[in-house]
Amino acid sequence: MVAVSISIDVPNLADGIRFYGNGLGFRKTAEPASGVVVLRAGNLEICLLEKAAGTTPSPETTEKRRYARHWTPIHLDFHVDNLKAALAKVLKAGAKKELLFENSEHGSAAFCSDPFGHGFCILERKAQQ
Repeated sequence: MVAVSISIDVPNLADGIRFYGNGLGFRKTAEPASGVVVLRAGNLEICLLEKAAGTTPSPETTEKRRYARHWTPIHLDFHVDNLKAALAKVLKAGAKKELLFENSEHGSAAFCSDPFGHGFCILERKAQQ
């Protein structure tokens, strides 16, 4: 059996907890080590890792961590019943809306980034007909 967890680097744990708590409804469930917190919302658990900007993420690269908007081929999708309400909540918490795709038949989507430059989407669930 495979279990999946999601870890997100942030430059400041308090800011990360505030954004993911206020914007997406996550609550802190554990702090297993200094600079690490576990958050949960529904059936999803994420781990925030405090990592300073400019540090090297791996000895195999010369890249440095940066928290300006950046592209990565992996992102999180948050499925919600009310896109407009969820989008307003994450924007108030510090997210940036990059694109809004409206589709009344299948559900709309908002392409966003968190305050740390990580992309994510909010996808509206539509009731099955």
